[in-house]
Amino acid sequence: MARKKVPGRQRRTGRKTPQHRGRRPGSSPQLSERILAFLGKQKEPVSTSVLLKGLALAKFERKLIHDLLARMERSGQLSRKKKKWLITDRANLVKAKLTLNAKGFGFAVLEGDSPKKPDDIFIPPHAMGEASHGDTVLVRILPGSRGRSEGRIIQVLARGFKRVCGVYTEGGKTGYVTPDNDKMPFTVLIKRANAANATNGLAVLVKIIDYGSKHRVPEGKVLEILGDPNSPLVQIRMAIEQFGLARTFPANVEKAATQLTEITDCKDGRKDLRYIRHVTIDGATAKDFDDAIAVQKTKNGFRLFVSIADVSSYVKPGSIIDEEAYKRGTSVYLPDLVLPMLPERLSNNLCSLVPDQDRPAFTAILDFDNKGVRTGATFTKSLIRSYQRFTYDTVNKILYLREKKQRGQYKSLVPMLEKAKKLASLLAGQRTARGALGFTIPEAMITMDGDSIAAVGRSERNRAHLLIEECMLAANEAVAETLDYASTPVLFRVHEKPDPTKVTQFTEAAKALGLQLPKTENTPSWFARVLAAAKDSPAEYVVNNLLLRTMQRARYTSENLAHFGLAALFYLHFTSPIRRYPDLVAHRALQTFLTGNR
Repeated sequence: MARKKVPGRQRRTGRKTPQHRGRRPGSSPQLSERILAFLGKQKEPVSTSVLLKGLALAKFERKLIHDLLARMERSGQLSRKKKKWLITDRANLVKAKLTLNAKGFGFAVLEGDSPKKPDDIFIPPHAMGEASHGDTVLVRILPGSRGRSEGRIIQVLARGFKRVCGVYTEGGKTGYVTPDNDKMPFTVLIKRANAANATNGLAVLVKIIDYGSKHRVPEGKVLEILGDPNSPLVQIRMAIEQFGLARTFPANVEKAATQLTEITDCKDGRKDLRYIRHVTIDGATAKDFDDAIAVQKTKNGFRLFVSIADVSSYVKPGSIIDEEAYKRGTSVYLPDLVLPMLPERLSNNLCSLVPDQDRPAFTAILDFDNKGVRTGATFTKSLIRSYQRFTYDTVNKILYLREKKQRGQYKSLVPMLEKAKKLASLLAGQRTARGALGFTIPEAMITMDGDSIAAVGRSERNRAHLLIEECMLAANEAVAETLDYASTPVLFRVHEKPDPTKVTQFTEAAKALGLQLPKTENTPSWFARVLAAAKDSPAEYVVNNLLLRTMQRARYTSENLAHFGLAALFYLHFTSPIRRYPDLVAHRALQTFLTGNR
């Protein structure tokens, strides 16, 4: 997340405002809204004089009205019929969120997740009106070139940002800040009285106090001087502000968390599974343990217990903790910093499956035959006890490197881990056989040392990671299948087929790299064979990246559309409710299914 600023990066603050016209939030928003409200109540068009009388305008507003009416006509909000005003027909108007590109154009992203939802609407620079990145806007859909619809922004319904971060530049009696975001290519005027003693070249946090217009830049007030923009810690803070991430919890949310009563018994049908020898396997620095596993050998194969922290028993729908978790959506992981979805008392204490403590869980009990094919699935609220907090490194040494010291230290748990190893291997084989994709793209890991970057390296993954992944995938698929067959509303995690055009482009690029490809098929198994062909070749990294770009993005939706990358007919997220809100939704849906309370 932290990155070293390249020399000259700050020079982009010198870009002149006129080339960014059409991206400014508008002037006279209250007057334009009053005009629309008045005309919306009329049964027929009205003259300017009737409009002036009906609005009961102040003297200074009368001076603005003619120019404003002309602007609203140009933008498409109003039309004139025989010199009388009316609101333009709204048949082709849609509500959307604007995403800008640094080159000046943008896309209006329509709300909803239906597969039948229209494509994002292209907005050319001249049709931006006075909107900016992130705004909720009203868009008129117009015929476009190349058969794709274009749009013109008619009205800004809500602003997408109130604060920006950037580097302060002195400019005589005033200063200015260019947001550290390529999607906000404009400058913010800072009057001396609002500069808070900021000096040239420092990173600052600015509150927008006037959104400006096409011909007038926005104006802001410095809220906080962040420091040297080349400092990794300052860059992390700027990233937090840029994405609107919450650094702390509101006092009422923290208070509500302290008032929660710890669950330590098996009331209300909760099953006592403390005798099952669960273990957690996580990274060395993990603090919130939301999943534990145990594996037994059965007459016909294996029984897998995947026990997940029972967040839903603490976080009730509509509670202030739930509302805050919904707003956050997920925990965010930055170098040496975690912004959790839930208050620490929940994430690191009440819900965390720490060793040697009784904890409430939601357990998936999955049966498999000796080939790794699932033969049964049951689910229950439970009370469990983790017998050991393992790290991936330790489990890798026990199971795959077979180090005597580690195996001796944990000898009572080694038999269970060996069963888990065997089952995970079978599950991986089943996924591979059906064509699931396995990308090998390294993940960067940044190590901090105070306010400096100590090292940038590759995040290491070993076979213990894969063991846990197989168990989690199995649980997610089982829950998804159960809820889909029961027609229980839930959020599925879907991944749709790649666009055939992109597949063709990929095959051409792969062949140019000298890769011998099988006959093209838009199926998971074909892509899996391509990855296998590239494995251990000089082109492996490039092919993996090209293939990843060919894929559509996975998304959440209430309709089960399967998961192409996993070659799974049913899939959702169930196993991380401490740090991901859709998992909490899945827990509630599964409990609804089990109890019959719809």
